[in-house]
This record gives sequence, structure tokens and C-alpha cells, in this order.
Amino acid sequence: MSGPLDPIRSVKFKLGLLVAASVSVAVVVATFGAANDVPIWLTSPVTVTLALAVTQLLAAGMTSPLRQMTVAASRMARGEHRTRITDTSRDEIGDLARAFNAMAAELEQVERQRRDLIANVSHELRTPLTAMCALLENLADGVSEPDPAALRSALAQAERLSALVSDLLDLSRLDAGAAPMEPEPVEVADLLESAADEFRYDDRDVTITVTVEPVDLAVEADAARLRQLVANLVDNALRHSPAGGTVSLRATVDDDDWRLEVADEGPGVPAESRDRAFERFGTLAETEGGGGTGLGLAIARWVTDLHGGSIGFVDPEDGRPGARVLVTVPRHPSPVPTGTPKEIPVASTCSPASPPPQPPLTPLPSLTDSLFGGFWPDRGTPGRPRLLGWALGVGVLAGIALPFNDLGVGTFLVLMAAGLLMLFASPRRREPFTIACAALCTALASVAVIRDAEWIVILCLMAGGGLATVALTGARRVPAFVISAMAWPLAGLRGLPWLSRTLRTLTGTGNGIAVLRTVLWSVLGVVVFAALFMSADALFAEWFGALVPDLGSADFAVRLFVAFAIAGIALAGAYLALNPPRVETVRWDSRPVAKRFEWLVPVLVIDAVFIAFLVAQAAAIFGGRAYFERTTGLTYAEYVHQGFGQLTVATALTLLVVWAASRKAPRETVTDRAWLRGALGLLCVMTLLVVASALHRMSLYQEAYGFTQLRLLVDVFEGWLGLLVLATLAAGWRLRGVWLPRFGLLSGVALLLGIAAINPDAWIADHNLDRYESTGKVDWYFLAQLSDDAVPTLESRLGADRDCVLTTVRPEPGNWLEWNLGRSRAEALGVTTSVNAVYDDPCPGQTDD
Repeated sequence: MSGPLDPIRSVKFKLGLLVAASVSVAVVVATFGAANDVPIWLTSPVTVTLALAVTQLLAAGMTSPLRQMTVAASRMARGEHRTRITDTSRDEIGDLARAFNAMAAELEQVERQRRDLIANVSHELRTPLTAMCALLENLADGVSEPDPAALRSALAQAERLSALVSDLLDLSRLDAGAAPMEPEPVEVADLLESAADEFRYDDRDVTITVTVEPVDLAVEADAARLRQLVANLVDNALRHSPAGGTVSLRATVDDDDWRLEVADEGPGVPAESRDRAFERFGTLAETEGGGGTGLGLAIARWVTDLHGGSIGFVDPEDGRPGARVLVTVPRHPSPVPTGTPKEIPVASTCSPASPPPQPPLTPLPSLTDSLFGGFWPDRGTPGRPRLLGWALGVGVLAGIALPFNDLGVGTFLVLMAAGLLMLFASPRRREPFTIACAALCTALASVAVIRDAEWIVILCLMAGGGLATVALTGARRVPAFVISAMAWPLAGLRGLPWLSRTLRTLTGTGNGIAVLRTVLWSVLGVVVFAALFMSADALFAEWFGALVPDLGSADFAVRLFVAFAIAGIALAGAYLALNPPRVETVRWDSRPVAKRFEWLVPVLVIDAVFIAFLVAQAAAIFGGRAYFERTTGLTYAEYVHQGFGQLTVATALTLLVVWAASRKAPRETVTDRAWLRGALGLLCVMTLLVVASALHRMSLYQEAYGFTQLRLLVDVFEGWLGLLVLATLAAGWRLRGVWLPRFGLLSGVALLLGIAAINPDAWIADHNLDRYESTGKVDWYFLAQLSDDAVPTLESRLGADRDCVLTTVRPEPGNWLEWNLGRSRAEALGVTTSVNAVYDDPCPGQTDD
């Protein structure tokens, strides 16, 4: 993968450009937002996100070689030397990457040669050893007699082993650089005649001829190495020549070089096998004229290379059979430094083949992996251009539907589009829990179409977002719920590598800059020529203005920021659905305590406190209000007001105590389980009595001071806590409560939907009017602040006092995007709530609290 800054040759300059570009984008976006009065709570996240996106785009490929090196080094440590890393950058990191690739290639070659050497040496040693062992076994078993023929056969195999070992020792010295070249004047004729004489007296019926032109040819060379070269070539030619054949040695001069030709009359060497013959153990098959140790020609090549020359098989002269080796060596070679090792290729044990393909690297750790680690691995999630386009579509829809419109149909459409995006991207979309959550989220989103009260709509939207994250991550425990809720905003950062992969999938690897240039030039062309034509023709200017929004208007700026923000939120949700974090891996130590009293005594103490409180409640109830006021000095209204909040907190803390005790209490024996059920069950039963006391107090308080949205919510919240206590009792009886967290979540959402279903503002208005009819007291200021959901109730129940909270001066009806049922019903009546009516004409029964 190449990056846009790859041509730059300095890391420092790259970092400077990166910082400058990010800061410039942030300044431009923030200035644009401030100039168009976009709220800072909207411009800040958009500015930060755009700056991060620019950083991700420009920094693509800057550090990937370093991260690739980490993966490649671990693979090379396991013996996988085919790994290569990206080296397209021209800076210092790119130089390091190229050096790493060179090192990897060298190690791969060395490892391949080592394996081939072991295989070939094993193969070459096995043949003579097998033959010798078979012969000796026959001699030992008396199958064969130790006659001269058998002994000569054993001797031949031993000599072959000795020659092989000698050649291996020579090669080891050559590879280590322990055999330096020592040049000296050498008479070529004497050298060739001496080498030929060594082979003229063996039992091979082959004639050796020597020709030197000129006869007095003398060169500078390492005499010992050159003699070894000639001996190996002659020996190879003799072994391949037929009986009665001729091996010819011919030396000639060619300018500053001299040539040595060794020709035989054997079967010759096929053209495709000529290079392989000079590799270690490159011994040809018997049909190709092989049969030696496979090291003689390899040593000959090394000696030739040591003298700065070349060696190879060439076609024989016209009309002659056999093989012909041509050696070309400088007459005055340059000395090779002492200790310089020389590598000699090793023949592969298999037939020549194309190199195996490089194995794919494991998914590279991104820059955010160090932040999220194993809790949220990237897993190489593939790019999904469709999801990106869907998210951008959600952003465009939000930019059109949300700004300057009240909550209504537009809000519902945006929520549904974003929700379907996440559901489509989630691999859990077919799970029953996910389907149930999707249905509840749809119901929560529909509240924006039904109710005008913003407080209940916003609560439902927040609950829907939290429920969606739990469904996407598959969380099952309360800590996992909290982490899931935090994961959505963090997905905007964690998903940057995935966004980069998506863009590369969309534009093609390496074409991102080209696509960006194309877009910029296209936009520039439209702006320039459209401006010219608009100034030249009024009709064109009218048409163009109708199609293209006013890019300089404040309305367009707000819509643009909203579209970008919502698109980013939807895209983060899509990544959360594609690659959810491992929320269930975050666990706390739940080992039970060693002694039973360690958990039992604190729980029994709390039980005792609860018993004392309930006794006090019974005394207050049976003693009457006069006894209570005489004993405490408080009015009953003051008593119930200051006690409800504390009882709610006590209920929540009780659930926490039950959770902690159930984790720490041992359950090995029947007695342990009995104590656990008894102590915690008693605590839960008394907590239910506390919940009943709290709800009773809130009822009395509302009768005394009126009904409000907050009091209704707190009432429902306390009832939900009581439901959780009942569920805890049921789970405690079976000592299995895995289902409790999800039950609590779903039941809480269901109760919130229940509040929305009863039309809370109308319910509150109705109960406050009941209180007004019975006591003559009401808070008109509060009623006048209720939403349009309460207008039908107020209109139907108020007679002469309707002007205290209602007015016929309604705002102009909005477009269809902000339509909802509550607002529509109020518009049909032609009235709305207004605080001004209360201030203009004080109404009867107004309370002071």
C-alpha cells in the first residue's frame, strides 16, 4: 500500500506537513462554523473528526513498514523467510524497509541452501553407504567370499565417500573465505600436461590430448586452485567419455583473457541442464551423463569466480559428440580480499520451479491497536463501500430533515435509516435478542412521531441508542452494558483503519490521490464556468440558483455540519456492528471468600437495619399523624418529601449488596446455599416493603404539591427497581441469574415506552386538574409549559379558566418533516399552551410552591 507522502524523503518533513494540514483543516472548519453561527457543540466534534480523517489519509503508509516488520520478524523467527514488507516510501523508514527485505531475501536463500545441502548430502552419502553395508552383510553372513572383486567394490565405495568428504571440506573452507587466492606466474602448458599425466595411468581407456596456443602461454593465477579446476574438469570429462574416446584440453589467448576448453566424446549435456550442473550436488542423472559426487563442477565454478572469470557448457564443435566446457579467465586477475566468503549455489532436490508465492501477512496492527489492544482487535475487517454510501445518505437525509425542524417524521426517518444500516451490518441480526432490540428501538423511535413532549422523546432516543449498542455487542452483564454504551463514540476512532480500507476498496489501491484530484478539478470547473455563465445570462442564473443551494448562507452551513455529524455517527455505528468489541472479556475477580461469616455478617447487619426501619414505619402508620408530628417536629408533607429520595437510593444500593454478596458467597454445600437464599431473600422481601413505602410517600407528596414530569419519572423508576428486586428473588431461589441484566434492560425500556404510551403530559395535566377541583390549588405556570400533547386534555377540562394556560396564537404550521400526532391534534383545536397568558391575567388557585 502506497501513501500520498511516499515520495517525500524525510520523516521530519512528512510530520511537519501532517501537522500543518491537520491544523489548517481544523482552523478552516472552525472558522466556517463560527462565521455562520453554527453552535460550538456541533462544530467541535466535526472539526476534530475532520482533522483526524486528514491525518489518517496523509499518514497512510508512514508507519505501516514498522508495523509490518513486527509481524514479519515474528514469522521469520518461526522460520518463514518468504515474508516481505512494503517499501514504497522514499524516506528513512522506506530505506529501513528495503534493508529488511534484502535481509529477508538473504536469509531465505541461506535457509533454502541449508535445507538443500542437508537433503543432498544425505542422499549422496546414502548410496555408497547402502552399497557398502549390503556388501559387508553378505561377507559377514557368508553369502559372498572376500575375494579381490568384492574388496575392490568395497574400496570403490569407501573412496567415493572419501572424495565426497574431501570436497565438502574444500567447499566449507571456500565458503568461509579461508582459501584466499595467491597469484603467481603459471605456465599453462606445464599445468595442463601435469594434470593430464595424473589421469593417463589409471584404468580408464581414454586418450587425453593437450593443445596450448601459444606454447609459451603464461598467466598469473593461484596455481593450486587452477590445478584443482583443471583436475575436476578432466575427471568429469573422463567419467563421461566412452571407452576408446578422447578428452581434449585446449588453451588459447583472447586479448586480455585466456581460454581453456575441455571436451569429451560422451553423451553431452542437455541445454536445460547446463546451469544446474555447476550447482552443489547438481549431479546430472545417469541418462544425462551424471554419476560423480556433485561437487567437482561447483568447486570449478568457485575457482573461476575467484579469478574473476566465467565457466559454462557450450555447444560442441560441428560434427563432434560430447560435452564442451569453456573457461574464460583474465590473464592478470585482480586479487580477492582475504576472508571474503564466496557462496556457491546449491542444487534443489526437486526439479526447477517458480518460487512459491509469498504467504499473506496476518492483518497488520493499526495505530489504534496500541490503544484498544485485545479488547477491540481490528481483525482485518474488509472495507464495505455500500455501508459508507449508506451512512453518507443518512447524513444527507439528516441535513435536510433535522435543522430548523421540530422533532417529528423527519427525526423518525433519520433514525430508521441509521438503525437499518447498523442492523444490516451486524452479523448478529438474526439472533432473537437482536430482533427484539430492533423492535423496541423502532418503537422508541416512533415516539417522535406520536408525542410532542421533547423530554420523553429525548429519553426514548437515548434509551434506543443504548439498547442498540447492547444488541450490536451482544453484552449480557451490567459492566458490559456500560462499556457498550461507551463503544459507539469510540468506534469513530477505532474505525479509522476500516474507513481507510473502505476508501481504498472504493477508489482502488493507490488511486485515492487521483480520485481526489479529479473531484477537485471537477468542482473547480463547475464553480468557474457556472459563475461566468450566471453573470452572462439571467435565466441560467435563475435555474442554477434553484438547483444549487446558497453555499454562503448560514442555513446551508448548519445543514452541512449536521449532515457530516450524523453521517459520522451512523458510520461509527456501522463499524460497531461490523466489528464489535469484546465487552464480555472485561471481568472482575469473583472468587468466593474463604469463611462464610465474611459475607454473611455484613448482610445480616443490613437486614437488622432494614427491620428497624420497617418497625419505625409501622409505628408511624399505627401511631397516626399527630403522634408522628409530635415525635419528629415535622409536618407529614415535609416528612414524605425528604424521605422518598433516600428510599430510592436505598433500594438501588440493596441490589448492589445482593450482587456483591452473591459473587462472594460460597455455594459448595447445602448449608452455604441455604444461608445465601435466606439472608439475601429476607433482604429482598424487606426491600419490597421499602419500595412500597417510597411509592406511598411519592403519592402523598404529589397530592400535596402536584404532579410533574420528574416526579412521574422517579415514581416509575422506583417501581422498576421493585420489579428488579422481584426478579432478583426469582433468580436467587434457583441461584441462576444470567438472564437478570438483559431482563432489567428490556423491562426498563418497556416501562419507558409505557410512559410514552399514556401520553405523560396529558396524564400530568389531568391529575393536576383533579387536584385543582378537589383542593382549589394548581400551578398554572407549570401547566402553561406543557407540550401540545396536553392541549386536548386542557381544552376539554378547562372552562372559564382555559385562558390561563391556552392561547389561540399558534406558530405557523411547519412542513411535513416535523409533523407528529400530538402537534397535529393541537393544531386541529387551534390553540396551544402559553405562559404569557398567566402573566397577563393572574389566575385563581395559583400555588406559591
